[in-house]
Amino acid sequence: MTYGKLRAYVALVLAQAKGGDGQALAEFTLVLALVALAAVVALTAVGLAVNGFYESFADLII
Repeated sequence: MTYGKLRAYVALVLAQAKGGDGQALAEFTLVLALVALAAVVALTAVGLAVNGFYESFADLII
């Protein structure tokens, strides 16, 4: 995602927030936070798996 697209997306979210539908924005924020948390957990798990693979591969070489 480019910086221009990100700015346009943030502007769209802020414009919708001014519409008075605060509950929807709060729900959207919670969903976004949960997705970010899930991404961090998934990337951590993948990173640990890749690290284990390379460590076992290094043990075979040495």
